[in-house]
Amino acid sequence: MKKFFYFVFFLLILEGCARPPKPVVYRGYRSSHNLPKWLKPYTINGKTYYPLPSAQGYEEVCIASWYGPGFHGRLSASGEIYNMYDHTAAHKTLPIGTYVLVTNLENGKQTIVRINDRGPFVKNRCIDLSYIAAKDLGMIGKGTAKVKIVALSEGELTAFGIRYKNVPNFRQGNFYLQVGSFKIYNNAINLKKSLEKEFNRVEIEPFIKDGIVYYRVQIYLSNDFYKALELAKELKKLRFKTAFLVAK
Repeated sequence: MKKFFYFVFFLLILEGCARPPKPVVYRGYRSSHNLPKWLKPYTINGKTYYPLPSAQGYEEVCIASWYGPGFHGRLSASGEIYNMYDHTAAHKTLPIGTYVLVTNLENGKQTIVRINDRGPFVKNRCIDLSYIAAKDLGMIGKGTAKVKIVALSEGELTAFGIRYKNVPNFRQGNFYLQVGSFKIYNNAINLKKSLEKEFNRVEIEPFIKDGIVYYRVQIYLSNDFYKALELAKELKKLRFKTAFLVAK
């Protein structure tokens, strides 16, 4: 069953759509019955959506829209009051608290937003940006734009609410390219040693999921977000096609 879950989740990341992941029990909650409403499957207009358990490696190309004055001051799905001047956004399935890089593919402009709401529930649209984020991307007048969204880091759910971790900063942070994840530590060590012949700084970061320890191999890129992003694009194009950028 676990193999089936990972296969489905892998397809979700690659295709950016469709099948629900296996329900998970989040740390701090004994069962799914007392999960916050925004973590449970929900149905809108006859369609059921299943929030993802993790945003790791998530990338998607789709149509973005924005919402502003009509929703300003209202309660969002996260329980926060929506402020159209904050860099936030709504997404149907990404975990609440996920920080994503949004690139307007029509003009190259970029911004970072935090997912704190659900939506948009309009066909072919994947993310609803706040007014200020849409303004950053130059899409206020047009209303929509073709974008690419890349998950940078996410919030961690605890019994006391969401704890935001690894919050990305444009100029002060450490950015890595994750190139591999292994259950067997020696495999991670072997890749690390191989990569150290080409890169100055390669690290192994343990990560526990569903009681299993994974050893994630990451290449340090830069403490400058824009520089790291360009290096990541180049390395993914030349060699590490399934790698993704992470912030620490």
